[in-house]
Amino acid sequence: MSVAGLLAGCAGNGADSEATTTEEPAPTTTTTEPDTEPSLEEQYPGLRILSPEPENAEAASHSTYTNMVTQEEEFYIRNHYPTPEIDEDEWSVTLDGLVDSDVELSMDELKREFPTETVFHTMQCSGNGRSYFDPQVGGNQWSFGAVGNAEWTGVPVSAVLDAYGAETGEDKWLTVMGGEAPDGEDIFTRSIPMEKVMEDAMLAFEMNGRPIPPDHGFPVRFIVPGWYGNNNVKWVSRMHVMDKMVYPNETWEPNDGRLYTHWQQYSYRIFGNNVEGPNFNEEISEFDTQGQMESAEIDHPYLYDQLVKSIVGFPTDGETVTHGVDGSIEIIGVAWGGDDDVESVEVSTDGGDTWNEAEFMRPTIGPYSWRLFRYMWDPEPGDYTIVSRATDDNEFTQPATISDQDADAANKARIMNDTYPWNQKGYGNNAYMPHGVDVTVI
Repeated sequence: MSVAGLLAGCAGNGADSEATTTEEPAPTTTTTEPDTEPSLEEQYPGLRILSPEPENAEAASHSTYTNMVTQEEEFYIRNHYPTPEIDEDEWSVTLDGLVDSDVELSMDELKREFPTETVFHTMQCSGNGRSYFDPQVGGNQWSFGAVGNAEWTGVPVSAVLDAYGAETGEDKWLTVMGGEAPDGEDIFTRSIPMEKVMEDAMLAFEMNGRPIPPDHGFPVRFIVPGWYGNNNVKWVSRMHVMDKMVYPNETWEPNDGRLYTHWQQYSYRIFGNNVEGPNFNEEISEFDTQGQMESAEIDHPYLYDQLVKSIVGFPTDGETVTHGVDGSIEIIGVAWGGDDDVESVEVSTDGGDTWNEAEFMRPTIGPYSWRLFRYMWDPEPGDYTIVSRATDDNEFTQPATISDQDADAANKARIMNDTYPWNQKGYGNNAYMPHGVDVTVI
């Protein structure tokens, strides 16, 4: 058993229309085959559905964030196209580009011929918290629940690349493509720096000790521990070793389209206000998202390593709570920092006016897993706003609020003056005040 398992209308009859009969025609009835496929709500009772097709849903309750591991019923779903129906026995992953020879690997070969490993990875949609932007931006209106922590098991990508003589220097890139796009649609494609690929990227085929569910990428998903979910390509069909990331040219943008470049160069980047078009990059050397935001060399950051963030899980928003038998109330939540360690978490019960340090509840289950925290609180009866803020080992701390749309006059999307920058696509929001919970103590 895995660690996660321990934790947590009818056609006509075809007769000639002019034929005659002396018999009275028998009465006919039309029956409709019942729809036996459960709805998305029935499949995932712990999720709030944003769109049924393509499937997009987030955790419905803050209580999801009181557990170390997120079960499938509460783990957010982010799809750009409807979930494909895939026969694992017929699925393969192509490896080409800067390799000794191109190869197509079946799922059986991946599982049988390479080592396996397991990692806990807190995966967050880069649009999580988008609904808190004012004015509202387009896209699925995620609130707090597009994040989950799961155990992923699969093959180290480094083992596959080494086996086929791939060029794996730190200046190289691995471009990964999903196989879910309908004919004629842009292929979901992400370029991942080889340094990160060789460190800990994985071709995963299990989630929490079971085969990855279809909505989460069955039969194989590319896992990039610590990085935003947009890098964790589902339904992997091809990996291409390159000198640079996918870049607008005739190879990657045939017929004046964005076949391979859409989600690398035009989307999943932080564009400030009044930016008319992206500034393309063939390569970058900084992958920490806040580091990119502060860099003079990158105008529109790519969403790779996650920003430090925390969420209160108990009490939940709008809840009425009472003191425990010991006279106190236990505030519980989770905090994560992507590639970086969370150094501390503070809790405020007065909407951010004053702060107290929380304690971590359990030992970490890996460098890319969130950590549970708690704060013991002894309040008087009344109404309160509880928020948490985390600080990572780079001394980056969650900002308080989101800036006004026109606050960034230079169009540089940076975290400044304790505010997170409003941006055109609502990406990366880690401001703590929008994520707070209002509770009543009796």
